Amino acid sequence: MSNNDGSKQFYIATANLLNFANPNRIYYENAPAYDNKAYEHKRRGLTDLLAKAHADIIAVQEVWDSNALEALAVALGFKPEQVVIPLASNDTASPYTQGRGAQNTPAVGIISRFEQLETTLLEEIAPKAVIDIPDIGLHQHFNRPPLILRVDAYGQPITIITAHLKSKRAFFLRDENGNLLEDMDDPNIRIRAKLRSLCMRAAEAASIRMSIIERLHHTREPLILLGDMNDVTGSVTTQLMTETGEVNYDKSMRDVALFDAARIQARYGWMKDVAYTHIHQGMPEVIDQLFVSEEFLPDSKFSLGQVERVDYFNDHLKWDYSDRVTDHGIIRAKIKLND
Repeated sequence: MSNNDGSKQFYIATANLLNFANPNRIYYENAPAYDNKAYEHKRRGLTDLLAKAHADIIAVQEVWDSNALEALAVALGFKPEQVVIPLASNDTASPYTQGRGAQNTPAVGIISRFEQLETTLLEEIAPKAVIDIPDIGLHQHFNRPPLILRVDAYGQPITIITAHLKSKRAFFLRDENGNLLEDMDDPNIRIRAKLRSLCMRAAEAASIRMSIIERLHHTREPLILLGDMNDVTGSVTTQLMTETGEVNYDKSMRDVALFDAARIQARYGWMKDVAYTHIHQGMPEVIDQLFVSEEFLPDSKFSLGQVERVDYFNDHLKWDYSDRVTDHGIIRAKIKLND
């Protein structure tokens, strides 16, 4: 939040919390529930990790229960009402969950110290982004709906979008009871199953992009997109969401493009050698990302502030897998608004 010198700045972070759920609650049929001891271990571990980030806004992914997230938020110094996670609600009055928490797949959420101005879920894929998935049909609904939260930061409205895109894991066909309908060992079927996942992720990325364009076109309100994109920054699906490269050919695209916070930070070069948020098959990669709109470019005539620095909290990824409370690193940006 604001420094004692009156400067207007905040920290914003994203963290995949790896199936964070209430104790004694089955979230996946093939996964054991956390007993009270395991739950407390996970909550304390996540608290210790996130406390290092000192973030004023935290986007989270893979949360099953709002009660668990609120307990974590309170341990970090937030108030329960500063937690926004509609699709994991434990409130019996919730029209989405009737209090049961997330069902079938975990939800995304945002914790914010700033006043909430608007909350929106992106549940439907935009019509122009709908594509036909091989052997499945039209992909018309997000697997995990992104969350949009507008906040008031020192009098400046800022739109925050967090997303958790479809993973690269092969999507094999199953019947209603979850039984496989195809041969996982057939290499051609495996490739087709991976193609299904790619098509789903691409449709979701394109739909998010269309929502971003709608919000940014000819406005001067800044926007931040962050979350678990399940692919690297330069991937086709990530670039579908940001269109950063288009600016090289058409400067007017700056109005609606998004920019990788790590590349435009004021101290670029300090941290790039330790920039990873996930280890996949032994290789470190950045799949958790944070992008900002033109209003946070210091050289823009529409600049309202800048990304001062980006930090990665990933030391825990070097621990034994059984000791990790999450398998993702945390990425955090320090953003300073102009006086």
